[in-house]
Amino acid sequence: MQITSPVVMAQSESERLRARVVWLYHVENYTQNDIAKQLGINRVMVVRLLAEARRRNEVRVSISSPLSDMVALERDLEIAFGVTRAIVAPFSDPDGDPTKVIAAAAGTLISGMMKPGMVVGVGWGRTLYNTLPFIAGATLEDFRVVSLLGGISAARRFNPAEFAWQFAELFMGEGFLVPAPAVVDSPETKHALLERCGLAAIFEMADKLDVALLSVGGISALTTSYRTGYLSEADRRSLIDAGAVGDVLYNFIDKQGNVIDHEVNSRVISVNLDRLRRTPERVLISGGPEKLHALLASLTTIKPTTFVTDEQTAKSLLSAAEQTDT
Repeated sequence: MQITSPVVMAQSESERLRARVVWLYHVENYTQNDIAKQLGINRVMVVRLLAEARRRNEVRVSISSPLSDMVALERDLEIAFGVTRAIVAPFSDPDGDPTKVIAAAAGTLISGMMKPGMVVGVGWGRTLYNTLPFIAGATLEDFRVVSLLGGISAARRFNPAEFAWQFAELFMGEGFLVPAPAVVDSPETKHALLERCGLAAIFEMADKLDVALLSVGGISALTTSYRTGYLSEADRRSLIDAGAVGDVLYNFIDKQGNVIDHEVNSRVISVNLDRLRRTPERVLISGGPEKLHALLASLTTIKPTTFVTDEQTAKSLLSAAEQTDT
């Protein structure tokens, strides 16, 4: 699916919403009032979308919408992981890189979520960075963006500060960056930066977030996080030996989603997961086979309200969830 303009993105989002309404009404037998409440729209819109689907001959014995397979995966993810809303981007190559398709779907979502007066916390990584071309910017009053972790000096394109700044620029908002490395040399340095250099005040803004945009990092290979020099190959192997399956904002977690007891976690300059969980809207944007275990853990610990991923990752997550239940 190639998205070339805000108009096309809006059309895709409209089609997605119509397919979800049809699915909930005709397959899961929800009432129109229940659908309106679940999707955050009014009942009149539900009626119109159902009528539009019938006009387009999308309602027969089965749903003929081209997005119906994705809707089924989305509903399965929502049920399996307790997510309020799942968005699955079509992606047929099990060995390919789904970053761009996830970013395109997330960009459409983000464009519709941002409102005046919001405080938005942002993470970092390739997937989040690639959402930028797909976000329809606007001028929003009293709009603030808070970077949720320190900087990565050697990873210029995917630097947390760079993403937070560009994201704030899209909406003509204020950007609040963390002028410190993501990982420092000791817990003492971390304490000094937080308490004596004013960084704690920035992280306290995380208590006032309306939305957090997050991704996860895998640990099975030398990905961007480890090539920066902040974490060596020895650190990576030590974290794996301690049970780490990946990280959220450099908070390294085990397969149950618990922050592991490891000295690296005591040196990280980032918002902790307890604060993140208090954010009303937590949007997890990630996918790919190398992140499967990290995603399973993150879905448990972050408990995202919205999860954006790709078709292949969705199937793998559901398969893993089924194996856990049996």
